[in-house]
Amino acid sequence: MDKKLKSARQIKEEKVEILSGKVARAKSITFTNYHGLDANKIAQLRNQIKKSGGEFLVEKNSLIKLALTKNKLPASSDQLIGPTAATLAYGDEIAPIKDIAKSNKDFGSPLFKFGFFGTNLLDEATLNKLSLVPSRNALEASLVSSLASPINGFVFALKTNLGNLVFALNEIKNQRGGEN
Repeated sequence: MDKKLKSARQIKEEKVEILSGKVARAKSITFTNYHGLDANKIAQLRNQIKKSGGEFLVEKNSLIKLALTKNKLPASSDQLIGPTAATLAYGDEIAPIKDIAKSNKDFGSPLFKFGFFGTNLLDEATLNKLSLVPSRNALEASLVSSLASPINGFVFALKTNLGNLVFALNEIKNQRGGEN
């Protein structure tokens, strides 16, 4: 073979670079303990998170910590212990968090450890609360509905008044006994 074999250190450095780039792009990051999920359930969760505009990664805790440090995100070593999966949200910040909460409800795992919303550190309780927030699409639909409601009321009022005017003119026409 002509190509040089990469050392384990070089491979890890490349993984940290790739992971660091993903962390930098992510709008929110959630770390979970995935213990108790079999390969099929992890694959289902990974696919659901991908549909939500995110990515579910299982990587070594030491590499995750290096990627976080490289992006100036605080994470202590005691937070990154045991089986840890990182969920990176590139689109809707909340949707992957909701997917994790749904998986937890259905299968009892994964469990939230901590996360980041932008650069803000979030604890387990905050992540659980965020999972209850409606999705971005639902919030946008609610906003549009709220904004359209007064307009719809105004249109209905105009339509009603116009209908009353037509009715009154018809009555006047009928009283005068003419078709014209």
